[in-house]
Amino acid sequence: MAIDPGLRRLALGTLLAAFPGGTAPDWAVTLLTEGLAGHTLFGTNVTDPAQVARLTARLREGRPDALIAIDEEGGDVTRLAHRTGSPYPGNAALGAVDDEDLTRAVYAAIGADLVAAGINLDLAPTVDVNTAEDNPIIGTRSFGADPRLVARHARAAVEGLQSTGVAACVKHFPGHGATVSDSHLSLPTVDASLDVLRGRDLPPFAAVAATAQAVMSAHIRVPALTGDDPATFSRAALHGLLREEFGFRGAIVTDALEMAGAAASAGGIPQAAVRALTAGADLLCIGAQVDAALVEAVVAGIVAGVPRPRLEEAVSRTAALAAWTAEHRTLLSYDDELGLVAARRAVRVEGSLTELSSPLVVQLVSGYSIAEGRVPWGLAPHLDGVEQVEIVADDASAADLAAHAGARPIVIVGRHTHRKPASRALVEQLAADRAVGLVEMGWPSDWRPARARAFVVTHGASLANGRAAAEALGLTPA
Repeated sequence: MAIDPGLRRLALGTLLAAFPGGTAPDWAVTLLTEGLAGHTLFGTNVTDPAQVARLTARLREGRPDALIAIDEEGGDVTRLAHRTGSPYPGNAALGAVDDEDLTRAVYAAIGADLVAAGINLDLAPTVDVNTAEDNPIIGTRSFGADPRLVARHARAAVEGLQSTGVAACVKHFPGHGATVSDSHLSLPTVDASLDVLRGRDLPPFAAVAATAQAVMSAHIRVPALTGDDPATFSRAALHGLLREEFGFRGAIVTDALEMAGAAASAGGIPQAAVRALTAGADLLCIGAQVDAALVEAVVAGIVAGVPRPRLEEAVSRTAALAAWTAEHRTLLSYDDELGLVAARRAVRVEGSLTELSSPLVVQLVSGYSIAEGRVPWGLAPHLDGVEQVEIVADDASAADLAAHAGARPIVIVGRHTHRKPASRALVEQLAADRAVGLVEMGWPSDWRPARARAFVVTHGASLANGRAAAEALGLTPA
């Protein structure tokens, strides 16, 4: 049966699609002319700034007020700089420095980069309070574990980003920081009372409810608030708490519906779209693996399952979001060294570096989350005549590494080093009979390697964090 054109246009107006490659396929532009709200760009869409600017200009030929979104958080999650690593430290570093003016300036610089690239919606900042040390998906994306600190920096980040006319989309409501599983892969549960949520997870969202242009829902189950459903499908969370209690008037954006926390919970992406809109979401991120057929399937599901008044309300909010970005777009300039200056201030050194000159640098190969993607990290780009080797801790021999190092000290570089017994054991075996330092570029834990001369924390693994650590160790000119 044919879909009513007016309803089809309304349904399209609630969707952020996506496409592969550095040029926009015809269907992606055509759907914009037919009412699609916009597209989300991923690393696969990005080659260099000039190419992204051409791509976004092409998309706006289809719809001048298109919402073009991206996950540009700085730190470990970057799309514009996914080939090199971000020139800005991420939230954990900014929280460690605890200078709200610096956070505001860094996010304004990120916004300026996005404006130049033609992007008007940043799916950032992450304002989750990272209270689970082994959180696999938040970690260094968080400003910290103190709700008050996170709330202060959430406000500063939103102010900085939106000073450029790029809309901020704070995430992941009602708080992903206490989870120990990844909502890309499953439906995490935060089993806490509402009183705990109000004191621990919710303060940053309350702090920015009056200023942020958008808020992203999390695919997490919070039984005390959402029952058996993820927050994305919970009217109590999206309408009752976020809109009625916190007074949020902007657009509610979903995390990617293709994620297991949404699609698997609903029985498919079209079903997830219906449930999210019914709960009160306005703009739906479909995900990264999108084509024209999937968009049409989602549209058909929405038209069949969502009342017209709810669609009209959602589209009015997405249109207002696009209009705000057009009205406030501002070209700002900033110091090119800002990110490096911020990263330097975030470095923390425990112990002494005096015995670690001219070392062998050993980088521990580590995995990456779906949110991060495969982005380069470490000290290698910044080493001045210093040898580095990469090893997998499970396969490495401390004796072989010691023999290779000879008389040199060893500097080990890792992310979340404490999480793997093999990594901890390797560091401590090497430190037993020579000068060893550990550079931790992930979320710092309470673990410290026995007998290591120094423990260096960068609070992130961006390009800027790596340079700052290499400078601190004297391995590259400052």
